[in-house]
Amino acid sequence: MTTVTGEPPADERLMRASALTRATRRPESGAVVAAVAIFAFFALTTDVFATGRGASTWLQESATIGIMAVAVALLMIGGEFDLSAGAMTGFTGLVVGVLTREYGLNIWAAIGVSLALALLIGALNGILVMKTGLPSFIVTLGTYFVLRGVDLAGLKALTGDVAIQGMTKVPYYDQAKALFGSSPITIDGGALRVSLLWWIGVTIVATWVLLRTRAGNWIFASGGAQIAARQVGVPVFRTKVALFMTTAGAGWLVGMLILFRTSTVQSNTGVGQEFIYIICAVVGGCLMTGGYGSAIGAAFGALIYGMVKQGIVYSGWDNDWLYAFLGVMLLGAVLLNEWVRNWAAGAKR
Repeated sequence: MTTVTGEPPADERLMRASALTRATRRPESGAVVAAVAIFAFFALTTDVFATGRGASTWLQESATIGIMAVAVALLMIGGEFDLSAGAMTGFTGLVVGVLTREYGLNIWAAIGVSLALALLIGALNGILVMKTGLPSFIVTLGTYFVLRGVDLAGLKALTGDVAIQGMTKVPYYDQAKALFGSSPITIDGGALRVSLLWWIGVTIVATWVLLRTRAGNWIFASGGAQIAARQVGVPVFRTKVALFMTTAGAGWLVGMLILFRTSTVQSNTGVGQEFIYIICAVVGGCLMTGGYGSAIGAAFGALIYGMVKQGIVYSGWDNDWLYAFLGVMLLGAVLLNEWVRNWAAGAKR
C-alpha cells in the first residue's frame, strides 16, 4: 500500500512523539498538574500552608489515604473494586487492641494475627468474586457490612465499649510505635511521621510491579480484557485474588499506622473512607472499567485530597466544602482523563 505521493505509509510504531505528547499519555499527568496548581493556590492564599508545620499536616493526611489509594488503584486496574477497604483499617486495629488489652497477647503476635486475618478476608473476597461471578462491588459491600458489624457489636460484646484506649500501657508498645507511629523527621517546626516513608515505599513498589514485572502485565491484562487474558495464559484467578489480598494488606498497614499514631482505635475508624480511596485512584488516572491507571497517579490523587482538606482549614472555610470539592474532583477527573486519552490517541495518527 502506498500514499498518493507514491511513498509507503509511515509505521506509527517508528514515529517519534513529542515530549508533551508522551507526558500527556501518562495516566498520572492530570493529577500531577492539578497537585501543582492546588499547592500554588493555597501557598499563595494562606500563610501556613507552605511552611514545614503546614506541610506536615497535609502530608500526614495524604500518607494514610495514599497507601490505600495506591492499593485500590492496583485493584481497579485489575478491573475490580473493594468497598470493604475502609472498614478493614478499623478492624485490624481493633484486633490488635483486643488481643493485647483484653487477652494479654504479645503485641507483635497480635500484629501478626491481625495481618493474617486481613489477608484471609482479602483472599475470601477474591475467591468469592472469581468463583461466583458476582460483581466485586456486591461481594465487598457485604464484607464491609460484616466488618462494620463485627467492629461495633463484637467490640461492645468483648469490652463493653466502642473503642480501645490505653495502648501505651501494653508491653513493647514503644517498639511497635517506632515502626508505625514515630516522627523521625522534623522540618521547620513540622514533624513528618513515618507513615510518609511507608507511603513513598508502597508507591515505589507498586509502580515497579506494574511497569517492570510480569505480574504487572497480568494486572493490566486481567482488567483490560479478562477473557483474552485467560486465552493467552494469564493466571487471572490468581492475579485477582492477590490484588484483593494486597488491598486488605494495605488496610492492615493503615490500621497499624492509625493505631500507633493515636494509641487508640474507634469502632468506626475507616468507615466511609473507601470512596475517598476510589476517588483518589480515579483522579490519578485509573479508569472505572479497568485495564488502565497508575500507582503514582493514585499517590498524587491522595496528595490532592490531603492538600485540599488542610488548605480549606487554613483558609478558614467551612469544612463541609470538602465534600463538594470531592464530587467536582471526581467528575472532573473522569472527563479530563477521557479527553486526554482521546487526544493522545489522536496524536499517534
